[in-house]
Amino acid sequence: MMLLLGSMLSQLDTSFGAVQYITLRAIFSAITAMIICLLVGPRLIRWLTAAKIGQSVRDDGPESHLSKAGTPTMGGAMIVVAVTVSTLLWADLTVRQVWFVLFVTLGFAAIGWVDDYRKVMLSNSVGLTAREKLISQTVVAGIAVIAVYFMANDQSELTLTIPIFKDADIFLGWFFIPFAFLVIIGTSNAVNLTDGLDGLAIMPTVMVAAGLGLISYLAGHAIFADYLHIPNVKGSGELTVFCSAIIGAGLGFLWFNTYPAQVFMGDVGALSLGAALGAVSIMARQELVLLIMCGIFVLEAVSVIMQVASFKLTGRRIFRMAPIHHHFELKGWPEPRIIVRFWIITVILVLVGLSTLKLR
Repeated sequence: MMLLLGSMLSQLDTSFGAVQYITLRAIFSAITAMIICLLVGPRLIRWLTAAKIGQSVRDDGPESHLSKAGTPTMGGAMIVVAVTVSTLLWADLTVRQVWFVLFVTLGFAAIGWVDDYRKVMLSNSVGLTAREKLISQTVVAGIAVIAVYFMANDQSELTLTIPIFKDADIFLGWFFIPFAFLVIIGTSNAVNLTDGLDGLAIMPTVMVAAGLGLISYLAGHAIFADYLHIPNVKGSGELTVFCSAIIGAGLGFLWFNTYPAQVFMGDVGALSLGAALGAVSIMARQELVLLIMCGIFVLEAVSVIMQVASFKLTGRRIFRMAPIHHHFELKGWPEPRIIVRFWIITVILVLVGLSTLKLR
């Protein structure tokens, strides 16, 4: 929207032509999203508190979490609104990748909203059943990846990029559909599992979004993509604006979500943000780099899988509690220590992921 307006105003004053630059629009996208969250946050928290839309705490969870019962949840709605509005304002809406990531984000936000609604309004700590959630996610992710498959302009958009190794990329063909499907659903649920401590999920999401934003910009720039030997995906540069919106909205939300949290993200935020990260990596053709940068999310998801598998097969638990951040809580680590250490690990992993772009 602002790109079109800037183009029109540039006829009156050439300085407005600067809006055509992705970097400038990305900066304004982050600022816009942050301002929206900072302005909406206090009002939303007051409304959620008055409506008694508070967090339900599992009876089998850590005892320290019992005091969090009743804390307003579904705060992720402000993130989704901020990201959507900011993207619509500052991105080039003629680029199909923008609509792909927005569709995935809003679709998974809707699933998360229903899940949260059942938890807080129906006093059901489970929310959507695993079957209901998987079916819903399958529909949204399936529609998105099938559309991408049939709208691909060339073979490079369906090729799996292998980090570090030069000329080792793999053309996926029709296998792109189940692969991309798993990336979106896997990332979405991994972020959702991580969202168990104040600020634990949102800051790594911001960091990964920053890394993906840079990758998207490089992939959309023919010269940079050729220099780094990564796929040059036309239009992917606009995803930098979307990623910047996540950064701004995430930092704005963290203002209220930092320990001790005034509001929780809820599934409406966690599911949508995770799906958004997966969708961006698919558009930039860097799913394996995403796997590296999302190491904390992967660790959380794997800890749950290992715990469940071990208990069903042997009757024994590997961790004191899963996801793994609960394990460290029960070992006596203070919540802020776990949060900050997971943030530090994510910084390192994002840098490692970015470094693989040059090691080809």
